[in-house]
Amino acid sequence: MDGRGAWRDNVFVERLWKSVKYEQVYLHAYDSVSNARSSIMQYFDWYNRDRPHSSLGKKTPDEAYAVMLPTVKLAA
Repeated sequence: MDGRGAWRDNVFVERLWKSVKYEQVYLHAYDSVSNARSSIMQYFDWYNRDRPHSSLGKKTPDEAYAVMLPTVKLAA
């Protein structure tokens, strides 16, 4: 953290929540908190597995993360 209240501290989280609100929450009228929670969890699953991101070279977050993981050699 650069300092208290620096805009850079939350910029990525704020951008994610903006996407969640405009692409999921504002489009649905939830009957209960449990319905909202399950719907938002489905959105996050789609967001990470199926939605390509321009900042990741049109890869999904799961694909971009998998490339960074170290490879483990299998025992013969």
